[in-house]
Amino acid sequence: MTASSNQHVLKLLTLGLVFHVVFIASVFDCYFSSPVVHGMLPRRAGLGEAKRIVLIVGKYGLRADLLFTVNAFTDFVPSSPKIVAPYLRDIVQERGAFGVSHTRIPTESRPGHVAIIGGMYEYVSAVTKGWKANPIHFDSVFNQSSHTFSFGSPDILPMFSEGATPGKVDTWSYDEGIVDFTKGMKVQNYFTRIIESDATALDTWAFDQLRTLFQNASSDAVLNSQLHSDKVVFFLHLLGLDTTGHSYRPHSKEYMNNIQAVDLIVQQTEELFSTFYRDEETSFIFTADHGMSKIGNHGDGDPDNTRTPLIAWGRGIRGPLPDSIPSSHDDYSYPWQLNNFLRRDVEQADLAPLMAALLGIDYPVNSVGVLPDVDPTRPGYLLPREGESALARLALANAESILEHYLVKHESKVAHTIRYKPFEPLENVDQEGNPSRVSLVSKINRLINDGSSSEAREETAELIKVTLQGLQYLETYDRLLIRVIVIAAYLGWVAYSSLWILSPVTFPVSPSQHVAVRIAAVATLTISWVLFAAQRAPSTFYVYVTFPCYFWQHFALRGVPILVQQFKSKGRLCSSTGRVLFHLAIVVAVLQYMVAAYTHRSLWSIGSSLMGIVWPLASWPSHVLSQKPKLLLFWAGSCFATGVFPLLSVNKVEDLYMIMCGGAMILAVGTGYSRLVSNDAPVTGNPSVIQPSFIVLITGITASSVKSLQAKQGLPVKNHTLSWAILVLSSVYPIIFKSKHRTPTSRIISLFLGFGVGYIILSVSVEALFYAAFTCNLLLWIEVEATVRLSEAGVDSSKQGCELCTDDIRIALFFLFFVQVAYFGTGNVASISSFYLEPIFRLVTIFNPLLVAALLIFKIVVPYVILSVVLATLNARLHLPPFSLFIVALTLTDGMTIRFFLNVTDSGSWQEIGQSLSYFCITSLLLVLSAGMCAVGEYFMLDTFVSADSCKI
Repeated sequence: MTASSNQHVLKLLTLGLVFHVVFIASVFDCYFSSPVVHGMLPRRAGLGEAKRIVLIVGKYGLRADLLFTVNAFTDFVPSSPKIVAPYLRDIVQERGAFGVSHTRIPTESRPGHVAIIGGMYEYVSAVTKGWKANPIHFDSVFNQSSHTFSFGSPDILPMFSEGATPGKVDTWSYDEGIVDFTKGMKVQNYFTRIIESDATALDTWAFDQLRTLFQNASSDAVLNSQLHSDKVVFFLHLLGLDTTGHSYRPHSKEYMNNIQAVDLIVQQTEELFSTFYRDEETSFIFTADHGMSKIGNHGDGDPDNTRTPLIAWGRGIRGPLPDSIPSSHDDYSYPWQLNNFLRRDVEQADLAPLMAALLGIDYPVNSVGVLPDVDPTRPGYLLPREGESALARLALANAESILEHYLVKHESKVAHTIRYKPFEPLENVDQEGNPSRVSLVSKINRLINDGSSSEAREETAELIKVTLQGLQYLETYDRLLIRVIVIAAYLGWVAYSSLWILSPVTFPVSPSQHVAVRIAAVATLTISWVLFAAQRAPSTFYVYVTFPCYFWQHFALRGVPILVQQFKSKGRLCSSTGRVLFHLAIVVAVLQYMVAAYTHRSLWSIGSSLMGIVWPLASWPSHVLSQKPKLLLFWAGSCFATGVFPLLSVNKVEDLYMIMCGGAMILAVGTGYSRLVSNDAPVTGNPSVIQPSFIVLITGITASSVKSLQAKQGLPVKNHTLSWAILVLSSVYPIIFKSKHRTPTSRIISLFLGFGVGYIILSVSVEALFYAAFTCNLLLWIEVEATVRLSEAGVDSSKQGCELCTDDIRIALFFLFFVQVAYFGTGNVASISSFYLEPIFRLVTIFNPLLVAALLIFKIVVPYVILSVVLATLNARLHLPPFSLFIVALTLTDGMTIRFFLNVTDSGSWQEIGQSLSYFCITSLLLVLSAGMCAVGEYFMLDTFVSADSCKI
């Protein structure tokens, strides 16, 4: 390739990478825009029923079923108690209300606490901003209280104290460094002076700080006054279940013990408040921010992640009620054996207005939560002193608070949207000239004044329902526009990138046509920007519309003349058009097959089988089949071996035997291939001994670490140190090793062994076996493609270029298939909570989200390192310019991206919403990852492509 060609390819790859990274954000602008606005007038939630509220959140993964179910752990923990939380169950049966609090995605700690305390569902992408910092400040129950005392984890408390009224929220949190995932918490208990090494210490620490606070009040008059004020909130944030669930999974003895510890803390907390205050003016709410899946993870819309327990008792809470007809219970709650009691479910954001009503404070202005007592047909949680009329007034204030939220957004749209179409159910004007929202509020006020409280609540429930629909209407008002821009951009990218693989012949464009196209592009961009400025659109809109204008301008100048010339060739028109349409149909079908495989993982296995058997028999030249039967046998065997892994269950348990087998297989593949190429690739430093030695060492160290962690003895310091040392050395060894590899295979095997160390450390079960099988499959792919291509009659092996042909498209589709299999083959599902944390504990003992994320990403990237160097080698073996096959794949892959973008939904079950979002993000990120890795692959292999002969394996 010439220097000019290299520059063009670099420009294309850079532009494609930037484009796809930028447009990942489009899904959030389109489907999950921020609900936070400012300027709403607050609405008071009545006079209040309690002087104080105690909010206890069993953070990270307290599942409703494991808390309530009778004999919940019998099948997993021998001699487990029938009831794991007897005190909380006694509250449910004797003096409290209970139900399920339904969370939303992402089922992470930050969004869960924002919903509980702020009453709003933070936009999904906010979870990427971190746990502590607020991307946008919002109102909360804490901010509306007279004072809030909060105790617990440093990853949650700061986000409610920073941004609140100064001095209103006090926090007590422990240092992050004391949280040890392998043993729990290394902290000295304040009273007993005993060092605790169990995760329950994370929870007892919070209780100890609360008890200390009450003790200090006897000598601190200011503190004592604050504690005895009205409208005070106490927040106990219990982290222990997170550490235990991630470390041992929910159906473990350790998780059960942690639930029992939480139950005891709840009992001690209530006794502490009773002793200190000596009154009955305290309300208690116990819940969790999200649940936890069977494998100990969370984040997606799995029902185990979205169903959390809710128990409320104390002042102002309506006690146990008999079950309704039809029953409030279902198959999920029948095992709880609480069928005689009414199950009162709520949405997670409904807890904020419930707490506001109990305290008699303003509803948080950003809250969209609905007071559980609004609907008179569904008994709620409140038992107000003033009876039914108080509930009606609380419901109306709740409606007015949400309506205020709607009104601010509506007025913003009216002021800045061209040809705005209002939400008719709330904006239709009556005979007196008032919008229907005003008329509805007036009607409800009349009903309350007339004493028709039940009817007023019915009307209020309907008003809230319509207002929430109005908010949804306003928040998605620009959705059609964004969809049009995004689809135009992706199709524009396909058209633009196709210019690099269409016929290189260019056709002149007249100056007038050139000017007309430029003017049209600039005019489109300018008009769009002016409209966006007038409507105060987000800054991302300006970026989104720029890309399609750029892409389609270039295609109009270079691509359209080629198409026109093709259609002018009348003799070739019918045949070429039919052939193009036929190939296009095949490409679309294959891409949609891969789309379907995201939800049906067995399709990846079927695809591997088709590649291994059907493709050779249907497409290989007959002389290749007859002359090289071993190649066919090895290729089919490697495809079948790789295809086995997507069929395996994604719910894995730590299996030391399979980890050891994986290490042995990596060692066997590495040493076996090294011997095959050793005669042709003499190297210095004897890496054939050094790198296998790393594999042997890390396999032994990993076995020792697994045994120690399973015995709950923590991670030995020497194992921790050696694991990191070998991981770093083995990963950089292939990069800094200066010997010249005379064949690409020797370099590929060096990288395979170097990164295999990390794969062994981070394996739960069969991942290392997949890594070995996948690498063998890719190495054989190089040989198969080279044999088939170079054996075809009439192929000029010295030909350089990137002219599109059918085989290039097929190879690009194979590459896209391997891109997907590299992710799904290790047992991952298309979900942000599909990773296991047990292997992380072999390297990380103190919770560090950035480091944990880095290790998980490293595990994902490793197969792509091998895939990238294989693709670079394949380009060389087929005598194609660097990146040429990837450019073809890059052009095709957005057929999947567009489909996933249109399939994203913000309605339906939270599992469906989470999966639809995950699919789009994963396919986009895999594309971006592949682009970067292909550049890395070319760099890794650059010094091995000395001559055409050196490309042979």
